[in-house]
This record gives sequence, C-alpha cells and structure tokens, in this order.
Amino acid sequence: MRKYVLKRIGLSVVLLFFVSLIIYVIMRNIPTSYVEMQARLLSQTPGAKSYQEWLAQLTKSYGMDKGMIDGFFYWLGNAVKGDFGDSWFWNMPVTAKFSQVIWDSFTLGSISFVLQVFIAIPLGILAAKKQYSRTDYTVTIVALLGISLPTFFFATLLKLVFSAWLGWFDLYGKVGRFYNQLDSFGKFLDVANHFVLPIATLTIISIGSLMRYTRTNMLEVMNSDFIRTARAKGVSEKRVINYHAFRNTLIPVVTILGGSLPGLFAGALITETLFQIPGIGYTSYQSMVNGDIPFTMFYMVFMAVLTLLGTLIADILYAVVDPRVRVS
Repeated sequence: MRKYVLKRIGLSVVLLFFVSLIIYVIMRNIPTSYVEMQARLLSQTPGAKSYQEWLAQLTKSYGMDKGMIDGFFYWLGNAVKGDFGDSWFWNMPVTAKFSQVIWDSFTLGSISFVLQVFIAIPLGILAAKKQYSRTDYTVTIVALLGISLPTFFFATLLKLVFSAWLGWFDLYGKVGRFYNQLDSFGKFLDVANHFVLPIATLTIISIGSLMRYTRTNMLEVMNSDFIRTARAKGVSEKRVINYHAFRNTLIPVVTILGGSLPGLFAGALITETLFQIPGIGYTSYQSMVNGDIPFTMFYMVFMAVLTLLGTLIADILYAVVDPRVRVS
C-alpha cells in the first residue's frame, strides 16, 4: 500500500506540473493585457509613479518580461515557496486573502456534504428495498429535481419564498445589519441564519445524483447470486441489506464521495455569488471579472490539487471498504 500511495503521489505531482503549465500558458495568451490595465490604474492615483514605470515594475515582478517557458518556471519557483504574488484586486498577498475566505467555504461545503451523505445514501437504499413502490417513485422524483434544477434557479426560488415572501432570512450576506451589537452567541446565530439558504441550496442540488447512484448500484447488488445465497441460508433481511449489499455498493459510492472533496474547500462559486457569502468561490468570481490574474492562477491550481487529492483518497478507500481490493 505504501508503495502504491507513493507512486500515485508522484504521478499526481507530474499531472499538477502539466496542469499548472497549461493554466499559465492560457493566462499569458489572454488577448487583453491586465498588466497594462493595472499599471494604468495605479499611475492615476495621487503621487503615483508614471504608467511606464508601473508597467515595467509589474511586468518584471510577474515574469512577463521573460519567455513563456522561463516565465512559467519563474512563477513555479515562487509558487513552490508559497509566494503567489499580490492580488491586484484585493491589494494584499494572494495567500493572505485566501486564508481570510477559505473557512466560510469550508463551513458551507462540509455541512452540505454531511447532509448530502446522511440524506442521499439512506434514501437511495430505501428506494432500492422498495422498488416500484410509492417511496421509490417519490425518491426518484426528488432525485430528478435535484439533478435537473439549475443552481441559480433553485437559489433564486428559495430567496423568493423564504426571504421576499416569508421574511425568515436575509436576501444576501454573511451577517445582518445589527451584527456588531450582538454578543458572541447572538453573532453565531446571526451567521448561522445567513448560512441556512446557501446550505439548503448546495444540499438539495447535490443529493439527486448520489441518491440515484446509490439506488442503481443497490439494485444491481441485490440481484447478485451471493445475496440470493445469503437469503437462502436464512440470514435476516436487515443484515442482507445493511451488511452484504451495502458494503458492495460502497465502492462506486466512494468514487463520487472522493470527487466531492474539492467542493469542501473550493467553494460553490454560483451559490456563494448569489447569496454574496464571502467564501473562496465568491472571492474568485470577483477576482476573475476584475482581471486579478494572480488570484485566479492560485485558485485554478488550488482546484487542481484538490481534484488530484480527492482521486487519491478515493483509490485508497477502495481497499478499506472492500477487502477483495488489494494493491500489490
């Protein structure tokens, strides 16, 4: 197992290198020069240096005066040291801004992930146990709604009903207008109140595919020969479903759950933007539309790292959930 993990980590590093190169090449070939735009804006501030001086300084600091390959290795050398440069839009180091906003995204992502697992998997198993019943049809309809509804539409619908009509929650933001006047527990409740609708959006949109996937794989496993053998031996239906069938269903389910890892840290760009939650997704969206190349580069590389890490964890979990899977 150790040899396998080290091999996969080495492969992930190679993949990350080429992904970073592709990202850098795309950024360098964007038609609009954001370095020139940034130099022009900085030169217009009172007492600032001239446009040409700012342009030369920014071009040198981001390796834009070098060739494509040399510039990439210059950026990569700084990135390995944890230096992704200063954010043009936020006027602070990229890593400093990242540390400010990542925890809001992690809170939203982790809570919605836990709810997704504890709602989708049991309902998928229940639908498989009661195939073609009302319960099965109800779960199927809910799953199809979750899969089909666009995030922006469902989030807007929740805001219309629970914010505009009922007035239970604020339309957007992380805190209310009286946040600074509250005590510690009141501040916690205020933030929790603002997180309800974004978490509901992420959860309902996500459970559909996992529910359908769990149901489909449970039905396939329950029609297997070893399940019929277990029933013929007099094993209780509860043990057949919850132990024999479910354990064999876990392998494909783990694939989906491993792929969900980037969502825990990467932020939900559309949901955070619609509700204006200052997480990494909303921050990255603002950085992209404002031409903040350093932060955008960091965000895309960060997403690539999370995707590779999620795949690695899923591969390792295969051997954990199924003893038949062994890595030589």
